[in-house]
Amino acid sequence: MRAWARAVTTVAATGAACFAWGLAEAAMFTVRRVDLPILPAGGRPIRVLHVSDIHLATSQHFKLDFVRSLAALEPDLVVNTGDNIAEAEAIFPLMAAWNRLRFVPGVFVLGSNDYYKPHFRNPLLYVAEGRSEATGQGDPTLPWEDLRDRMGRHGWVDLTHRRHTLEVNGHRLAFRGVDDAHLGRDDYASVAGPADPDATLNIGVTHAPYLRLLDAMTNDGLDLIFAGHTHGGQVCVPGYGALTTNCDLDTARVKGLSTHSAGGRTSHLHVSAGIGTSPYAPYRFACRPEVTLLTLSPVSH
Repeated sequence: MRAWARAVTTVAATGAACFAWGLAEAAMFTVRRVDLPILPAGGRPIRVLHVSDIHLATSQHFKLDFVRSLAALEPDLVVNTGDNIAEAEAIFPLMAAWNRLRFVPGVFVLGSNDYYKPHFRNPLLYVAEGRSEATGQGDPTLPWEDLRDRMGRHGWVDLTHRRHTLEVNGHRLAFRGVDDAHLGRDDYASVAGPADPDATLNIGVTHAPYLRLLDAMTNDGLDLIFAGHTHGGQVCVPGYGALTTNCDLDTARVKGLSTHSAGGRTSHLHVSAGIGTSPYAPYRFACRPEVTLLTLSPVSH
């Protein structure tokens, strides 16, 4: 065999192996555990389950099993940052899977794929352009109002352009949230303003961590911001990391706990790599699907 033919065969075999591994890795669901000392000394810790980007289809039984298993983590609070479904029929099984957490306080916002069905797009364009096309033209193609109402009846608070306060483990948590920035539906001005001085923590929630939102929330003095949307890059290069964040956030903060500074202030930022993928790109590489159990703990004396 000529050298060029061997090279082509090697590249093709390597590509096929990587693709096969990416399909397998997309089902390797993981719980990340992170500790953030941010509460007043002497207070009780708060175990926050941060879930994002489930992109559930009814055929994904292993994913549903994983969602059901999350109740065993015994969180004190659930934060859901959107993109829950890939098809209308997934709403009922998803809510059934959440059933064991229905008495746990929770907050949520919706993402672009709670409004619109996923569609095929060349993944090379996604990497080259740094973000996916924001298909938000026309009426939504998914029953997002049904999803929102069912999550509300579950006992979780819709933070879409809303402020809300919860008491959790003796702490007053002041939340504010916005609609999806990837679709341009965000209106932070509707919830903007100084942080609640009587709250233990002021917390912002958004699906997509666009800088305009992170800047505004941080400038208002929020202590902690939750977001999803990035899928952690979804396809990463070992030893290098993510190639894109699907928004204007830098790749160094594509997932996990970091900070954001604006207006002379600094907020903690947690971005979930999410559980799922688009059905048209059902693979992950060097970026396992995940939820995070973020323990907010008292600061040391």
